[in-house]
Amino acid sequence: MAEESLRRGWIDAVLDRVEPPPLSSWAYAVRIWLAMMLALYAGFWLQLESASSAAVTVAILAQPRRGQALSKAAYRFLGTLVGFAVAILFAALFGQDRVEMLVAFALWMGLCVFTANYLQGTKAYGAMLSGYTVAIIAINNIDAPQSVFATGIERVAAITLGIVAITFINDALGAPSIFPDLSAGMAKAREAARDFVRRAVRDGDPGPEAAAEAMCLAAAPRDAIGVVATEFHDGANRAAGARSAVAALFASVAAARSFALAVARSGDPDDLRASVLAGLDGDRDALPALVARLDALAEREDADPDAVLRLRRAIDLLRQDRLAEDGIDALETGRAPLRDMRLPIHRDFPDALRNAARVVITIAISAALFVLSGWPATSAALLQVSAFAALASINPNPVAFATGALWGMPLAAACAGLVEFVVLDGGQGFPLLAIAMAPVIVTACLLSLRPKTASLGFILLVFFPVVLAPTNPQPYSAESYLTSSVLFCVAGLILFLVIRIVLPTTNAQHRRWSLQAARADVIEALSGEPQEADERVNLDADRLVQFAGWGGTAGAVRRAALRHAFALAALDTAAAGAQAGLNRLAEVAVYDGAVLQARAALRRAEAGPLRDAGTALLAAGRAGPAESRRTATRVVADLATASYVVEGQGRVLRRLGLWGRG
Repeated sequence: MAEESLRRGWIDAVLDRVEPPPLSSWAYAVRIWLAMMLALYAGFWLQLESASSAAVTVAILAQPRRGQALSKAAYRFLGTLVGFAVAILFAALFGQDRVEMLVAFALWMGLCVFTANYLQGTKAYGAMLSGYTVAIIAINNIDAPQSVFATGIERVAAITLGIVAITFINDALGAPSIFPDLSAGMAKAREAARDFVRRAVRDGDPGPEAAAEAMCLAAAPRDAIGVVATEFHDGANRAAGARSAVAALFASVAAARSFALAVARSGDPDDLRASVLAGLDGDRDALPALVARLDALAEREDADPDAVLRLRRAIDLLRQDRLAEDGIDALETGRAPLRDMRLPIHRDFPDALRNAARVVITIAISAALFVLSGWPATSAALLQVSAFAALASINPNPVAFATGALWGMPLAAACAGLVEFVVLDGGQGFPLLAIAMAPVIVTACLLSLRPKTASLGFILLVFFPVVLAPTNPQPYSAESYLTSSVLFCVAGLILFLVIRIVLPTTNAQHRRWSLQAARADVIEALSGEPQEADERVNLDADRLVQFAGWGGTAGAVRRAALRHAFALAALDTAAAGAQAGLNRLAEVAVYDGAVLQARAALRRAEAGPLRDAGTALLAAGRAGPAESRRTATRVVADLATASYVVEGQGRVLRRLGLWGRG
């Protein structure tokens, strides 16, 4: 009796942890199954040589949101065309020499992966796809180069068919738009940023970890921004509004920390905190009042850089809040926003180079092993290894993807064998095939929607139809099935070993490369190299978001690393903003001496000269035209910010060679 009670308790505990998929997940799985069957049936009807490629295309394009599928489809088609063209070129140049063909392919794959690392989302996928498409078209026909063109045409036709099928099913069955998710994400990010700003204004700097958390929430919707442009006729305006809002949220977090630091250092004699909080709570007169106070301060002889910094950052906080509000309103309504901003992404050259080198090494090792083994399916095996390596190179978590491939390939092979030799068992009717494939496809879709099993679900969804390779009529060849199964499992094992052994990249390396890139940007900004100051803020923010992800768990070491990263970002942003303003002030003769002094102070990166340069600019502004004073106050505020960073992080800056550079 006790054993039975214990058994029931164990079963109940397991059942309590099992969460049934929501209805939306089931609807997504059914849509993908229908689209794959439509593509497969149309491929049979059109008598395509590889009709299963159309179904595989649907599996690769499977996304829960309509716009995501459309965006990925566009870059899949473009990447296929580029790969087709390169395959024809390689076949013409190296068709008579296998070694040259393999070397050229490996280098092309490396170039595509390197390029993909500097892109984002579906653009990165398109760049990567143009690499292993050459394997599908040219390497797979390395012994028959005369078949390259026909194979390429077949592949383009199959991919086009798959794109049409999934687009038709998504439209017919009303696949959900990504807009609600983007709208909710932007609202959550804005609320988090405003909460951070309020805390910074009211209580002082919340610290780098809280700032990183707010920036991560602001960055989270970025992948959806490009997608929303494909879902509406006014999608370009909506995407521009979302980009503007994200940029404003990034700038708000940076300005809030700068304001809190200025108030902590020199106090708040003008009670600016109350004015900022009132403006954030809806007082529309707060911003014009602060601007008027800054204009009046710039005319006074007793104006000092600290006072200008406090007022300037208070204005920045309210202005960025208004820009965020305007951007989100443009996202919701589709009207044109007040501005359109780029959101550049940070990529480390060593990381991109290592990913490209890993793919080249993987192809070289795999080719050597397969050739030496004398395996008849060498070209097909090399195709799969290169495809796995390319997909892993753009995955945010390559190790998790490789683990999913290691377990997903045997699972896909087992499901394909079960369907082909047990369920179908010699049958040739398409309805039977569609019903037999349904449980596996639906299960794979449901797995792909869960973060912990996403890689496993993706591998099962894509490679189940590849191993099954449905044709009309179905050959039911046990030898072909076993060859394909072993090939895919070996490819998954090679990928798993390569990801863990060949040029592995640690979080510590990522942090080091990020700091080195930040140092190079700061040196460029201090030296006065041409740059877009507004975009520099967004680039620094993206680098900080990535850096926060590489920082590990919470603790003193993480806080120290984030503090250093934020200090470099603040110095880079301030220096870039100051240089941009100095370029404009250089056109006004009265500022000539002050501009030269400010640029010399930036090159030296010392706190005293930076403040002295700010004082000189204020003095020059009182003698100059009124319209130039606002630009001068922006430069003064940036110089004061840079001086605070230099004072607070002098030891780190000295170690990086950024302090007292002369």
